[in-house]
Amino acid sequence: MASTNYSAINNEHGGYSDQPYGSNSGLAQASQGNIEPYPRKKGLSKWVKIGVPVAIAVIIAAVVGGVLGSRASKNDDDASSSSNGAGTEDGEAAASSAASVKNNIGIYATATNSEYMIPVYPATVSNIALLFSSLPSAVIAVRTNTAAFSEPTFNPSDSAEFAWPQDPFRPSSPSTTNVRTDRPRLFAPAYKWAALPNLIENDVYLRSWNDTIFRNATAYAALEPVARVVDGSSGILDVAREVKMRLKAFSYAYRMSNDSRWSQRAFAELENAATFGNATDRWNPSHFLDAAELTAAFGIAYDWLHDALTQDQRNTVINAMLENGLRPGLDAINGGVNGWWRNAGTTGNWNCVCNGGLTVGALAIVGDDTSGVAQQILNNVVDNANENCANGPSSDGTWLETANYWYFGTTGHAEMASALLTATGSHYGLLDSNPNFVKTGLYHMHAYGPTTVFDYGDHGPNKFSSTANSMFLYATEMDQPAYALFQRDRADAAEPWSMFWYDPTVSGAYWNDMPLDHYFDANTDQWAAMRSSWTDADALYVAIKAGSNQGHQTHNDLDIGDFVLDAMGTRWAGELGSADYNSPGYFTGSDQDADRWKYYRKMTEGQNTLVVGRANQIAENTVGEVKYESSGTKQGGSTVLDVPSDSTAYWVADMTGSYNQASSVRRGVRLLNARRQVLLRDEFSTTADVEWRMHTNATIDISSTTATLTLDGKTMLITVPNPPVGMTMNRAEPVRYESDPAPPEADPLNPGVSVLVIGVPQGQATLEVLFSPQWEGMAEGNFVTPNEVALDQWSLTSHN
Repeated sequence: MASTNYSAINNEHGGYSDQPYGSNSGLAQASQGNIEPYPRKKGLSKWVKIGVPVAIAVIIAAVVGGVLGSRASKNDDDASSSSNGAGTEDGEAAASSAASVKNNIGIYATATNSEYMIPVYPATVSNIALLFSSLPSAVIAVRTNTAAFSEPTFNPSDSAEFAWPQDPFRPSSPSTTNVRTDRPRLFAPAYKWAALPNLIENDVYLRSWNDTIFRNATAYAALEPVARVVDGSSGILDVAREVKMRLKAFSYAYRMSNDSRWSQRAFAELENAATFGNATDRWNPSHFLDAAELTAAFGIAYDWLHDALTQDQRNTVINAMLENGLRPGLDAINGGVNGWWRNAGTTGNWNCVCNGGLTVGALAIVGDDTSGVAQQILNNVVDNANENCANGPSSDGTWLETANYWYFGTTGHAEMASALLTATGSHYGLLDSNPNFVKTGLYHMHAYGPTTVFDYGDHGPNKFSSTANSMFLYATEMDQPAYALFQRDRADAAEPWSMFWYDPTVSGAYWNDMPLDHYFDANTDQWAAMRSSWTDADALYVAIKAGSNQGHQTHNDLDIGDFVLDAMGTRWAGELGSADYNSPGYFTGSDQDADRWKYYRKMTEGQNTLVVGRANQIAENTVGEVKYESSGTKQGGSTVLDVPSDSTAYWVADMTGSYNQASSVRRGVRLLNARRQVLLRDEFSTTADVEWRMHTNATIDISSTTATLTLDGKTMLITVPNPPVGMTMNRAEPVRYESDPAPPEADPLNPGVSVLVIGVPQGQATLEVLFSPQWEGMAEGNFVTPNEVALDQWSLTSHN
């Protein structure tokens, strides 16, 4: 075992917060503005406005450049990629080349922006040697090697310098109860721990993450053990996930340093959590997510600290797991009242987290557990997870709950699959029983704009130990290197799972040959993402959705037609997110008269869509047809994209089935003017007045048919080129209409948020809204006012 004190290594690459990820995890949490060290879940904040990312490290931006801007595809740099890219080499030579380039460049993202910690990429340039002739020749040479900017790929190698060795444990007939005899057996068997120090020395990302894990472990160790605090209907879920986050860090630090102070601090956390509350309700099994997360936490610590714990300490851990997690879990499996999450169709995060937590805990102690409970659990979890958890993504890869619940669901899924793989030699179909699961990484990538995620619906509790690092496991196991390249620059990458799920032979740029647009076509979702760049922090981004108002595990809003809009480093149209999870009736149903739809953040008027007759959309709506087309513009290897003048995408949805008091409602959005402007067009025939609503953190100044929005020192003009008769435009507060039925308790406030409202009288009308971000250096004459074209006549060339 390596004895190097990796906590002493300086992090030279920036871009990652020195704060523990759990202390600033969760998008809803980050929006508070007064973040506590380890706060409880909060759902009462406005959505976060994203400031203009600061461009830093100019010299680094030039050093790592050298690839010319790409236009519609990678064709412009095909020649250099084919001659210099890592994809042309194989075996050890390719891995060595890729590793050399990666380490010479360092972590390519030079910083992170704002509260959401989005990577900021430098602009690549050509002729660097002429611009910076005084730079070392070895650094200048980086510009001629496009391995870092080529198509995503893995470079298999037998060299211990660059790649994980093969697992010697290869049972011919895997069984969930036949586990490897050596420890650790979960996530990182002994052969991986032995290889890791060398890989850290040869991989800049592993080195940086390792440093951050040690810093986080140090920060956690200075705190008192996590206290048991009940958060209403959410129980002790935040507490459980914080315990898990800490134990992962402490256990990792022990195994990398052999320093018993880490194992002792871990046991203090274990001992404290083992005696939570009273003997019958320590881990709150009535809200079984809590018990499952604590079971996983204890399982990880038991396995990773096995050689450091005394037999009495191991018994303490086993007994706590059995009494508070595994036996209640077995009761749930056998039809107990707390096992509803095993019911058919429970495809969301509950099934993944609960099955995953029980699996991790049972695998950790099977063989040491004389009660037989662990074995019984392992005989029953896989089939249920394959029927439910593995179907968390829709047929198009969209997570059926929300973009934020994707984190919780995929973390539980990936932990379960990885634990089974390492402990028993098989994932038993978890990674491939749903052939569409492979698409969920693409969903996650497109759901992210230049500022933050398309965060429709509920945001969920604090993330703590739930990260997007499942992307690393999916990248390797599903042969999707772009997933790893996307995730490795993210702020939540620095935690123990990354150290073992990440394949350091990966090379290239995730954006190379990546389409700017994508339509996710499952009827439950019907959403599209369109952008002007994958790497420009100021890029334009629009995401918009239709689909079903039900079938999302009661985490959705009544929001057909809802959209978000980013430009110039700022989110102009944003989401309000979760209301208070402890509010009466919040999760009791999704029928039309459900209390959930009386809370502003969940009802239609709290969304960026049309409201007809000041009424909610139909909860059990009829899903309409969607037409979508894209010019197919792809980004090349460069972070600078020269967008062609005819590059565009559009999405048109029939939303009629979501409204009463309407015989026709259609909405379309398209990109204009080389993706520098956005047109939103609505066509409707109604028997009640219509409101067009958009929520923003910007200051709104209205003059006639133009709204001037200012935010973060930037300006957005919103105009109505052909206003319908009787149209009004005004600013409103983000509160319910006076005529709305009151929710069971006071509605959460939305400070700092304004609503731009465009009113149109009942009848047949068309409303076109043109968004014109005031891009720096763009002359007034370079903006366009498009001809009016009916939605059924839209095409890729209809607005040229």
